Amino acid sequence: MIERLLTNPLAMIYVVLFFGASIFVHEWGHYLAARWRGLKIDRFSIGFGPRLFGWQDKRGVDWRISLFPLGGYVALPQLADMRGIEGEYNDAGPELPPLSYADKMIVSAAGAFFNVLFALVIGCVLWKTGLPVTEEYESTTIGYVASVMIDDEGMERDGPGIRAGLEPGDEILRIDGKKVRNWEDILYSVMTGVGRSSSGNPQTDMLVLRDGEEIDITVFPILDEHEGIRRIGLLPTNSVIIGETMENSPARKAGLKPGDIISKANGISLYRREALSNIIYENPELPVDLTIIRDSATMEVSITPELVPYNTKGDTAPMIGVRWELVRKIRYINPIEQVEDAVRTTFRVLGALIHPQSDVGIRNLSGPVGISYTLYVLSQISILEVLSIVVLINVNLAILNLLPIPVLDGGHMAFATIAKISGRPIPIRIIAASQGTFMLLFLAIFVYVTFFDAGRVRRNESAITDREKIEETRIPIVFKGTSDSDTKTTEQPNP
Repeated sequence: MIERLLTNPLAMIYVVLFFGASIFVHEWGHYLAARWRGLKIDRFSIGFGPRLFGWQDKRGVDWRISLFPLGGYVALPQLADMRGIEGEYNDAGPELPPLSYADKMIVSAAGAFFNVLFALVIGCVLWKTGLPVTEEYESTTIGYVASVMIDDEGMERDGPGIRAGLEPGDEILRIDGKKVRNWEDILYSVMTGVGRSSSGNPQTDMLVLRDGEEIDITVFPILDEHEGIRRIGLLPTNSVIIGETMENSPARKAGLKPGDIISKANGISLYRREALSNIIYENPELPVDLTIIRDSATMEVSITPELVPYNTKGDTAPMIGVRWELVRKIRYINPIEQVEDAVRTTFRVLGALIHPQSDVGIRNLSGPVGISYTLYVLSQISILEVLSIVVLINVNLAILNLLPIPVLDGGHMAFATIAKISGRPIPIRIIAASQGTFMLLFLAIFVYVTFFDAGRVRRNESAITDREKIEETRIPIVFKGTSDSDTKTTEQPNP
């Protein structure tokens, strides 16, 4: 991984820039609100712990980068005594006046407010440029149902989807009673589901459309081998459209052309490209009967695959010699909808995290390591992909920081509200004790989450290395050419 990082410095710049910017914007909100309300500002820190470097401005504010990159803070002695977490304050000068309830609420909420503003700004950029997405993202139709899967105990089991009777071509309308809009929605709905069978096993209730009829199907997900979250073994549909035929290939000999749609193979409707590959691999030496849609005509083509070497070891595979056209589109979503989507995703995960019947746990969350790695991976695809995840990160930061937990902004707001209702301040020792306890808890969670983040990074990097090794053994695909008797084409009007 280190070698890849060094060869892609721009990706690392994106990680530091956008992850750091999200934290900076949050703290900048606190800083500006504190300036507006006339609070004393002791320091502005990115990270916690000992000061690494920084400077002091003319107002006496210590701007610093600190050792532990767990977030950041603006030290405001009047708002809350956080010495145990932020270090000692500069107490020089007259005694500071107490804050009003409005001051506390405005300053505490300002960080989250600025994160949402930042998300909206990024959302406006994406609305203007558009975000390229694959047709698979937009799909709610099943293209492939896995026959076997590996569970969290490393055991091979029948795929939950195929066991429940789901079929390629089924359009998923609802999951656990809630409408789904795209494939990401389907994945999150399954993963964060809380349904249980009478025996206590995970259960997902689906409403699908098949041949014009709505069907209720109950699926019993398995917990996957790496994350221990619910999976049912489905992939979305994609278009089986020819982008190019290879020289001397059976496909070119049969007269197939770019833009042709392969709708069936051996009478079986195709909803995903891999389905055709599976049919060819299962019968490598037999002709495959294809139904081709071209313009306004339907053609029946019989093609015999050719065994072609594909690596330096001399391994062969049956192929017909086509490269597929990848269908992409540009999504233009207004920033309000983008933020709303991020809010729904955040609350869906938080709800699953605290629900006793969910299989989502703290181990499934991502911390700074996981978030940074995600930004790094996406930066190698497109800056627009990075901006898209930055919207989600900022909405996450806003919502999480408003939770009524000591050391978070929501905790300050909760303490201020309790004091306002009770008519007397909460004892400093109680506030300090709760903040110290939760800070230790957060540190423990950080270490715990980082451990699993590191595992995900290792697995992903290992998979990339394995793919690279395989690619190194690849050789150009060369077809010897088939005889004319191997192909047969008939054409008829498209009904």
